[in-house]
Amino acid sequence: MHKDVEQARFNMIEQQIRTWEVLDGSVLDLLGKVPREAFVPEQYRGLAFADLEIPIGFGQTMLSPKMEGRILQALDIKPTDKVLEIGTGSGYLTALLAAQAKEVHSIEINAALSQAAQLKLAQQQISNVIFHVGDGTPGWPGNAPYDVIVFTGSLPLLPEQAQQSLNIDGRLFAVIGEAPAMEAIMIRRVNATTFRQDILFETCIPELGNAPQPARFAF
Repeated sequence: MHKDVEQARFNMIEQQIRTWEVLDGSVLDLLGKVPREAFVPEQYRGLAFADLEIPIGFGQTMLSPKMEGRILQALDIKPTDKVLEIGTGSGYLTALLAAQAKEVHSIEINAALSQAAQLKLAQQQISNVIFHVGDGTPGWPGNAPYDVIVFTGSLPLLPEQAQQSLNIDGRLFAVIGEAPAMEAIMIRRVNATTFRQDILFETCIPELGNAPQPARFAF
């Protein structure tokens, strides 16, 4: 069994993640070390390394492995970074962020999911994550400023105030738009008043719970 798991993990990294332009050695090493299967619900354990979004209950899903790899590579997290994660979900991306950062504040709107993730991270002896239950879509100014902010679900619109919580040279990753056309973007704070926005790639991921919706026009 153990040998099969390691082979599946190796295949995931080589065939899905690396081929999706994730070539950063430290990211690939991390994906090889943090046991993704430990964060997958029991009934889907056999799909832990598959190229898909796995249901985790409450209408939510885990991101695909290649997406998680791409996020980590884009954010280039440093050991001194303070990270804000909006959407704890399964806790797997939280664990990956925590392995690279100084501390992670992880926000989850669903208390049961937050509790389950806390348990999983404790089992992995990860202790630099502070969990919060609440709606993080507008950002989480209470613990600001942050060096890194990552939204784990898509948003139709970018919440303006979230980027105000970034330190100078801080990075914010979000997937913006509505299915089927979404863009992964990176916002970097250049100084007190200037932000630079880059489009990284096109993708389509499930929407974050409670995401603010654009005004709809009725005709």
